[in-house]
Amino acid sequence: MVTPGGGAEPTASAWAPLRTAVYRNLWLALLAANIGTWMQTVGAQWLLVNQSNASTLVALVQTASLLPVLLLALPAGALADAFDRRHLLISVQLFLVGVAAALALLTAAGRMPPALLLTLTFAFGVGQALTLPAWASVIPELVSREHLRAASALGSISVNLARAVGPAVAGVLIARLGVAPVFALNGVAFLVFAYALLRWRPGDARAVEVPERFTAALRAGGRYVRHSPIVRRLLRRALVFVLPASALWALLPLVASRRLGMNSSGYGLLLAALGVGAIVGGVLLPWIRTRLTANQFLLLAGVLYGATLLVVASVRIVPVVLVALLPAGLAWVVVLANVNAEIQLFLPGWVRARGLAVFQVVQGGGQAVGAFAWGVVADVAGLVAAFAGAGALMLLSAVTSQIWPLPELRGVKRDPATYWPRLQLALQPDPRVGPVLIEVTYTVRPERRADFLTAMELVRGSRQRTGAMRWGLFHEAECRDRYVEVYLVPSWDEHLRQHGGRLTEADQEAEQRVRGIADGEPDVRHMFPAAAGPVTEERTV
Repeated sequence: MVTPGGGAEPTASAWAPLRTAVYRNLWLALLAANIGTWMQTVGAQWLLVNQSNASTLVALVQTASLLPVLLLALPAGALADAFDRRHLLISVQLFLVGVAAALALLTAAGRMPPALLLTLTFAFGVGQALTLPAWASVIPELVSREHLRAASALGSISVNLARAVGPAVAGVLIARLGVAPVFALNGVAFLVFAYALLRWRPGDARAVEVPERFTAALRAGGRYVRHSPIVRRLLRRALVFVLPASALWALLPLVASRRLGMNSSGYGLLLAALGVGAIVGGVLLPWIRTRLTANQFLLLAGVLYGATLLVVASVRIVPVVLVALLPAGLAWVVVLANVNAEIQLFLPGWVRARGLAVFQVVQGGGQAVGAFAWGVVADVAGLVAAFAGAGALMLLSAVTSQIWPLPELRGVKRDPATYWPRLQLALQPDPRVGPVLIEVTYTVRPERRADFLTAMELVRGSRQRTGAMRWGLFHEAECRDRYVEVYLVPSWDEHLRQHGGRLTEADQEAEQRVRGIADGEPDVRHMFPAAAGPVTEERTV
């Protein structure tokens, strides 16, 4: 495998995760749910193609389904990190069954105006926003680490196989039976996924000694991403691809009906071409990694997708458009599946769902905002102008892969490490007490000052990612060899979590480097607000 910075590694088979029975069963059930979701999307969009301002309304179907991801993914990630993910997933699927039933019944009764359709589509988006981070964070519990990239690619294959099958089935059903049966089948698909989750019995319950408070968990997740340059770089790469790419998904039904003269079945065929290309991309992704560096295939994928947008803008020949959509589907999977897998591999377990939720915010929010923007451009300037503008922007974003390349992750150690000594306290505080000030004093000889300051930069990042609200390093005026690190943690509970699960082997290496430069062991002190009133007793934590 060629990793982000280049260099070969052994490549797992694209299908290897399916050898694990529990993953295979859930993957198949999720495939059914994904097929239902794409059937629902086609049905909703086709109900609106004959409305006035159809360009904006059709694009708003994408926006309504993806905007909840922008609004709710991070809270959903906090819930998934704090509580039982299986129970959360089951509850959400049953909610989606109810929404699908409402859509089917109201559509069959002829009581589905655009506003209500978009509202219920938004409700579907809420369910998806709650599902995505919980499911993504469950995958590392189902497959081994060496199969994680293949599992991520299989997730994309599931989505895109559904994109190939769902629209085609929906197109036939709409042409023969109408939209209501499509919505009803979507509800059945979610019921299948809920049943598969009910049958799954995790071998080891995920240990959550005391769930984090919701607002504290939200802040901790945001703080981790804010202070992780690698995660920010990966998110930026996803965003600059998704914004122009969203034009194709948002406006394709209008291309089918207005430029190519196709009915709902024809629109399903166009989506199927995208799905087939994406499936091929998922299967070929391990092979691609052995031939190209990540930044090379980012450039190639952006060029392919941009070329597709320009072809759709300029060509009215159906076979040509179908052929052009194949590489676009491939490029979509190659970029987003790879970025998603890199984030899964990098994030430590304690914050994985929240970090993946931020990725979903970037991907889903970028699609939602992009879909609305390109819909407005199409209404004002026309479909051709919208696709031409999106194509030019995609080609520009491909060039940025050489300016903002994917980070080098080889050798980055993400396994948890508990290496801080047990705390010997004279005062035992309540876990809610805060903020807590931690002071660490180092003795460093003058000739080692430069190395010490460089090494402390890595320690600073570790402290801020795992809980510190503020951090500083000071040189004591009374002693030229003494440096004092101070950092502020929101609560005593938050600091105990640093001691008991948030640190990784990479954090340990950073601290060991500092201690190797300093003379002797550092002196550590913990200070609480004077008004907190902790119980006076000696206690080991």
